[in-house]
Amino acid sequence: MIELEQEDPIPQGDLALQITALPRETNGFGDIFGGWLVAQMDLAGTAMASRIAGGRVATVAIDRMAFLVPVAVGAQLSFYTQTLEIGRSSIQMMVEVWSDDPQSGEWRKVTEAVFVFVAIDSSGRTRAVPQR
Repeated sequence: MIELEQEDPIPQGDLALQITALPRETNGFGDIFGGWLVAQMDLAGTAMASRIAGGRVATVAIDRMAFLVPVAVGAQLSFYTQTLEIGRSSIQMMVEVWSDDPQSGEWRKVTEAVFVFVAIDSSGRTRAVPQR
């Protein structure tokens, strides 16, 4: 796993998605739901994995996830992806989430996880990832 707490952390990989946390994605305390954040991470990872796979992919695993800080409503979230490994039909991708808090202006890492995607055909069967 990439080190979660770095001295001067910077996002790793390519920016895949940016979104603002809205009130409908938060609990009664104004912090976003972890499940909503995971869904956005899956969207960001899927977008990048489908480019590599040249088509449809399915999420088959999420590994090594840790939430580092809460995220308040209104925070601007940036999702970065980094390809870790490409197999015959699978793509392993690190997805990091960073938050820009509108009130404090603080830029901080929220979470990261390793997602595994598998390339699938129109019938939902596994297919090979094209050679690069």
